[in-house]
Amino acid sequence: MSSESEESQSGVEVRKAPSTLRSDNPSVANSALGNYMTIESDENLLVASASSEASSTASQSNGIIHTEHSEHKPRLLLMGLKRSGKSSISNVVFHKMAPHETLFLEATTQIKKDSMRSFMDFQVWDLPGQIDYLDQSFDADSIFGGVGAMIWVLDAQDNYMEAIVRLTETIVHLQQSFPEIKYSVFIHKTDSLAEDYREDIIRDITQRVSDDLFDAGLENPPVSFYPTSIYDYGIFEAFSKVIQSLIPQLPVFEALLNTITASCRFEKVYLFDVLSKIYIASDTSAAELATYGLCSDYIDVIVDLSEVYGWERGRKDDGSKRAKDISKQSAESFISNVKGYSLYLREINTYLALVGISKEARFEPEKALVDYNVQALQKTLKKVLRRG
Repeated sequence: MSSESEESQSGVEVRKAPSTLRSDNPSVANSALGNYMTIESDENLLVASASSEASSTASQSNGIIHTEHSEHKPRLLLMGLKRSGKSSISNVVFHKMAPHETLFLEATTQIKKDSMRSFMDFQVWDLPGQIDYLDQSFDADSIFGGVGAMIWVLDAQDNYMEAIVRLTETIVHLQQSFPEIKYSVFIHKTDSLAEDYREDIIRDITQRVSDDLFDAGLENPPVSFYPTSIYDYGIFEAFSKVIQSLIPQLPVFEALLNTITASCRFEKVYLFDVLSKIYIASDTSAAELATYGLCSDYIDVIVDLSEVYGWERGRKDDGSKRAKDISKQSAESFISNVKGYSLYLREINTYLALVGISKEARFEPEKALVDYNVQALQKTLKKVLRRG
C-alpha cells in the first residue's frame, strides 16, 4: 500500500484512490464517478472562503483555536449546586471514567482545573457548588475573566427551584461584567425519568429560567438547554454543542462537511475530536443520538486497535527514511454491515478524525471515490485550521 503525505500519530496504513480518478478526460471521469462528484476542483474556492470567514471571526474569538504561541487557554466552567453531577460529567467526558464508577466520587471542595490538549487547547474548571462566587470577597476576574462558556448542571431529579434561582442570579450578575460568556444549562440525570414526565420537567425548567431572566431585564440571553445523562451519549452531544459555540470556523466546517456529504452520499458526517469523542462540527442535516453512538463506538474500536497494532510515528527530522515515511501516513478505516450501515473513518490530523455513516448497499462499490474525495477534504480542512 502507498502512504499519504499526512501527519498523525496512529500507525494504520492508508490506500490512495486509483489514478484514473484524476483523469482530465471527461469521459473517463464521468464513467468512474457515476452519480458521484469530486470536490478537488472546488478546493481552492473552499479554502479561500474558509480563510475569509475564519479571519473575519478570529478577532472575536480571543484565539480560541490552538496555536503554538497561545498564552491563554479558553475556559469552560462547570457550576451548579452540590451533588448535581458536575464532577461525574467531567470525569466521564474528559477522563474516560466508567459512569458507574462516579458513584464513589467525593464531593468537590475546591476548584478543580483540568487542562485539555486537543485540536483546541482549553481548560475545564469544576467549581464547588456550596460556594457563592458572586460574593464581593472573591476576585471575579480571576474566575470568570477569559471564560468562553459556563455550564450550569441542574439535577432534574431534585427540587430544582433553588438551583434555578442561583442560576438566574449568576447569569444576571455575569452579563454585566462579562457579556461575552455563553451559557448552557445541562438538565442532568434525566435518564431515569419516565418519558412524559421528563419532557414536562425539561419544559418547566426551560420556561422558568427564561421567565426569570426576562423579568431581570435580559430579553435574549445567550442560554442553551440540553437534557443530559452520563449513562448515554447525551452528555457528549451536549458538550459538543458547547465546544462548537467557541469555534469561529464552525460555519466553514459545516459548509465543507455538507459538500462531502452530498458528493459521497453519506447519511451523516462528523468531525470528531478523537481524545474526547466530542464532535466539533457535522453537516447540517438532522442528527440522531443513535447515529452519533455508532460513530463514537467506532472511534473507540479504532483507537483500541491502534494501541495494540499501531507503531510510533517518529519525527520527520530524526534523520531516518523510515521515520519520514511513517510520519507521512494517516489512518483510514472502513467497516460495513453495522446495523445496516457502513462506517468510514479518515484521520484529519493528530487530534481530529472524520467519520461518515452511509447505507451499506450504496457505499462500498464506490469506496475508492470516497477515499479520493475525503483526501481532498482533508487537505482543505488542514488549510482552514492553519489559517484560523
